[in-house]
Amino acid sequence: MSLKASEFIQNKDGSVYHLNLLPEHLAPTVITVGDPDRVQNVTKYFEKVEFSIHKREFHTQTGYYKGKRISVISTGIGTDNIDIVFNELDALVNIDFTTRTVKKDLTSLDIIRIGTSGSIHADIPVDAFLISEAAIGFDSLLHFYDSAPIQDKDFSKALVSHLNWPSQNGLPYFVQGDTDLASKFKDGFHKGITLTNCGFYGPQGRILRLPVGIPGLNDKLASFEYKGKKITNLEMETAGIYGLSKLLGHRALSANAIIANRATGDFSNNPKETVDRLIQTTLERIISS
Repeated sequence: MSLKASEFIQNKDGSVYHLNLLPEHLAPTVITVGDPDRVQNVTKYFEKVEFSIHKREFHTQTGYYKGKRISVISTGIGTDNIDIVFNELDALVNIDFTTRTVKKDLTSLDIIRIGTSGSIHADIPVDAFLISEAAIGFDSLLHFYDSAPIQDKDFSKALVSHLNWPSQNGLPYFVQGDTDLASKFKDGFHKGITLTNCGFYGPQGRILRLPVGIPGLNDKLASFEYKGKKITNLEMETAGIYGLSKLLGHRALSANAIIANRATGDFSNNPKETVDRLIQTTLERIISS
């Protein structure tokens, strides 16, 4: 059955609504970054860029790194944007843009996030790299989908109990990352569970002028442990990426440049250099066998 125009929205040129992309513009391997300006920081290492487009915060370039075709796309900040980007990425490979129907044979993308993050443990220093083995979402995105089969509800319940989680807040959800992609990032990376927040200030325990609703949240998160696993870092996209990727049948991994340590109060002296090292490292790991 053809999808309604109000549900699957196409621009006049047939491209998908927000990303402004046609299926031929997308490579099987996708790197996502938050900052639109960071797209070119990745593709400057490509030997060739064959396509580039920029609409709103969504900047996409597709080209070749050492012979491998890769698309790099900016998502902007937050899981609300992840909802847009990942549904439209999936549409580009799994919906027929002419008949507006879901394809019989589905395609799985490899999607790697290169992003910044803050550690909540003193032993994960600034300028380190961290791979998210799993993610916890404080953002509620996954609850709008039929996502129960991919969630670890026991983990969520343990965290809710540990935090004495306010009943008016959305329930945290827990999703595993892709183990095959993670196997390429063993050396030189810390590993842990990433907490995805719905904001940068209060939701991550930062106090400027407004008091927070859960005092000492980061200390409580740092002291949580479940089956030998600890929450290691905070950011704003990974849980949505992992959740939607699993639901849609794609492989996803989040690579984090640690530019802040909330436990020690440190911030990187050169975050751009740290992110650049992560970009180069990630590109090499992507092409490794």
